[in-house]
Amino acid sequence: MKTDFSSFTDKGGRPVNEDFSGNASKSGTDCFILCDGLGGHGMGDKASHFAVGYIKEYFHSCRSIQEFIDTVIDSTQNALRKKQQELGLTDKMKTTCVILLICKTEGFSIHVGDSRLYRFRDNAVISRTRDHSIPQMLALTGEIKEEEIRSHSDRNKILRALGDEHEHLKFEIESFEIRPGDSFLLCSDGFWEPVTEQEMEKTLSESRSVKKWLNSMALLARKNSKEKSMDNYTAIAVTVRR
Repeated sequence: MKTDFSSFTDKGGRPVNEDFSGNASKSGTDCFILCDGLGGHGMGDKASHFAVGYIKEYFHSCRSIQEFIDTVIDSTQNALRKKQQELGLTDKMKTTCVILLICKTEGFSIHVGDSRLYRFRDNAVISRTRDHSIPQMLALTGEIKEEEIRSHSDRNKILRALGDEHEHLKFEIESFEIRPGDSFLLCSDGFWEPVTEQEMEKTLSESRSVKKWLNSMALLARKNSKEKSMDNYTAIAVTVRR
């Protein structure tokens, strides 16, 4: 099977774009990466650029896909922490990270923070990664509804991120089956907050290409954020075909 993909980024209403994304391929495996630098901590743009660049190089250097899956977050965390110390910025340069791997009929997601990976089948969302954030925890315990995460006052309070001062950063790995026709969306919170799952599904069903699907969602993100202070918004859309 092969993948078609399209990427989009915009700084929105912010002076600096702290989102960054990239992709790499090796031996029939495609790797997609999206990072969202934590602006409140400073130098989020440097953190996201560093993390994406490091992960791409690490992907190519690993001897196996399993080695990459098992070690990429720890290795990136150690490299970013070392860079912080070199620059005297141990309280800055932090970023979320979400990675999608597509290896024939098997897929993997790896993530830390609140940048998301959505999986679609037959134009419907079948799963998404769970945010490492206060609102997500409240939703999981039933204190708020899932749809309230988007507007919660603490939605920007992240519980985990690359660059945190944790010796062993906790992260999530998921594996799943991939079928021809499956689609995926990696996106920062600036993208998924203004675009609902229903809108993602509707635009997917109406689009004849992955680029058209992504462009339709980006237009909705701008439209739905009108008269708001819009965050950076970035996404990678992927579809799988034979």
